[in-house]
Amino acid sequence: MIYPKSLIIAVFVSFFIVFAQACGGDDTADRTSGQAETAEAGLSEFELEHGVGPITERIELSDEFDPELVEKGRNIYEMKCEMCHNMEGRMVGPALGDVMERRSAEFVMNFILNPSGMVREHPTGQELLREYMTAMPYQNVMEDEARAIVEFLREYNELN
Repeated sequence: MIYPKSLIIAVFVSFFIVFAQACGGDDTADRTSGQAETAEAGLSEFELEHGVGPITERIELSDEFDPELVEKGRNIYEMKCEMCHNMEGRMVGPALGDVMERRSAEFVMNFILNPSGMVREHPTGQELLREYMTAMPYQNVMEDEARAIVEFLREYNELN
C-alpha cells in the first residue's frame, strides 16, 4: 500500500513534537535564550544552598540505607530519569553518580519536584540550563518518590 506523502509528513511531524515535548519541552524556551536572570538576591540562605521548591527544611538522613527505599528509587530512576541521566558521564543532563557529593538531599529533591522553578529562580539551575541547553521536564514525581530517588543515589554514591 502506498501512503500519501502528506500523511507520512504529518506522522513524522507528530512524532517529532511528542518526542521533543517528552525530552524537555517545557515552558522554558524563553529561558534558553539567555533571558533568565539570577534571582540570588531574592533567595533565602536555605534556598541558595538547598534549592527552590517544596522542601523547605532539612531532611533527616540515616547513616544506614533503607533497602526498600533504595529499590523504589532505583525503579523510579530507571523509569523516569535514565533516559536523560547516566550515573557516570554526561548525557542530556548531568551525571548523577556523584550528585550526592555535590548537592544536598534537599537540593536534589527540589530539582526533581520543581525543575522549572529551579531553572527560573536558582543560580545553579540557571547555570545547568546554560551548560546543558535543555531544561529538565517535570516528571510527575511525588515527594516520597523524590526521597526514594535520593536514597538510591546515596547508596549508589557510597558503593561506587
